[in-house]
Amino acid sequence: MMQSGQGAPTLEMVAARAGVSRATVSRVVNGSPKVTAEVVAVVNEAIAALDYVPNRAARSLASRRTQVIALVVPESTARVFSDPFFAAVVQGVALELAETDYTLNLLIASEANSEKTRRYLLGGNVDGALVVSHHSGDHSYTRLGQELPIVFGGRPMGADIVDSTYVDVDNVEGARTAARHLIEAGRTRIATIAGRQDMPGGVDRLAGWRAELELAGLPHDLVEVGDFSPADGAAAMRRLLARGVPIDGLFAANDQMAAGAYSVIREAGLTIPGDIAVVGYDDDRYGETAAPPLTTIAQSPIDLGAEMARVLVRRLAGEPVERVTMMPTRLVPRASV
Repeated sequence: MMQSGQGAPTLEMVAARAGVSRATVSRVVNGSPKVTAEVVAVVNEAIAALDYVPNRAARSLASRRTQVIALVVPESTARVFSDPFFAAVVQGVALELAETDYTLNLLIASEANSEKTRRYLLGGNVDGALVVSHHSGDHSYTRLGQELPIVFGGRPMGADIVDSTYVDVDNVEGARTAARHLIEAGRTRIATIAGRQDMPGGVDRLAGWRAELELAGLPHDLVEVGDFSPADGAAAMRRLLARGVPIDGLFAANDQMAAGAYSVIREAGLTIPGDIAVVGYDDDRYGETAAPPLTTIAQSPIDLGAEMARVLVRRLAGEPVERVTMMPTRLVPRASV
């Protein structure tokens, strides 16, 4: 251990203690594969004994690396901090990066200020970026992938998908599972409150619901679209009931909209699941605290965030990665069906 008054240990001091050159210590610190395991062990022992901390600023100048990864969320600040999905994704990313030398930088940005975000990302401030909850209009982020290593959380929409690397949840199969569960419960007039159709999750969950109803030979015309919020779920449910046609089942594209639909179903004097069985999506606190507890499709945004970070770190290390990683979902049966 260093004695007080000796000052911070230097690279030269580590080299002298390990009995190697300064250049060898530098190679070990920077993770060079050109150093034998025996030498690495000796140098690391000297580093630990001296409490040597590498000069990150100097290393960044030499390698042109910042050791920073940006997590870009193209949503309003209010939505980011009120939606449990985003908190879980951030947690997953942070947990994964905690085992690396990378620091996480959270950027909350919308298409309205995408140029500002673009300048920051390309200004040498980060080594790569994770983009979650992007919309079909967010072409600036997919184009950035040609200049900066980027991993998307969710399938990019449009022509930009061809060269994009992304981690996604199997939303089509998850929605099919939800619809199938309602059909197996004997429901034949199943409505859906679909998510935004400028987002891949909204598009894919609607497609999965529709495909399963078509397979069963059931009508699939009871569709309203919401923005994934409880208020929009309530508004969409009012529109569905206002059609005046029988509804005995409902698939909501997330638990928040299902929670909003619950209140409207009760206002109409209907019961859950007696009159209308309900299945949500996400398995978050909205579903857990609903009365009756909400049957839902579980995904793991923590695992999604962790996998996004894992893929990007591997890309930055020059390792081969799969362009598409698909995460599974599962049915969580509760009392709403």
